Amino acid sequence: MDEGRHLVTELLQRWSGGDREALDQLVPLVYNELHRLASGYLRNERPDHSLQSTALVNEAYLRLVSLDTMPWQNRSHFYGVAAQILRRILVDHARERNAVKRGAGRNEVSIDQALTVPAQPDLDLVALDESLTRLAEFDPKKAKLVELRYFAGLPVHEVAEAMGISAATVHREWAVARTWLYRDMRG
Repeated sequence: MDEGRHLVTELLQRWSGGDREALDQLVPLVYNELHRLASGYLRNERPDHSLQSTALVNEAYLRLVSLDTMPWQNRSHFYGVAAQILRRILVDHARERNAVKRGAGRNEVSIDQALTVPAQPDLDLVALDESLTRLAEFDPKKAKLVELRYFAGLPVHEVAEAMGISAATVHREWAVARTWLYRDMRG
């Protein structure tokens, strides 16, 4: 497992340096993980959700590849950026859907249920995105932690590595961020 993580990091850094061959080698290594993340999000969506996991991954992949000048630090950094992109795609899709429905049929779900990995089915992604944006205004580290845990689905030890903090701090900050988001989303 560590060997695979190091290989992804090496390929990301080579790609950042302009090596297009590294990108070709990287794609099969990260595509399955991106597909797993997307499938996890969409598996918990409503049955008639119009986005399919392959379409979500392909859209995220196209956006990631367009970042060819990004100075990738490591695998966790890559999945953190991928999480932001997945978040953007899902929120944009939810906004489009809500613009049509104007809120009809929304179900409420508690933030404790919603902010467990993987994504929960009835979470209002638009409301979460708005709350997460407000959280980032005064505590960008907690907002980043939520993105890595919730949208990228990274385990605690990888979030700790990506953010340069301890696993205990991740647990503590995760609890505080969830509480803050719960209060913010409840109004």
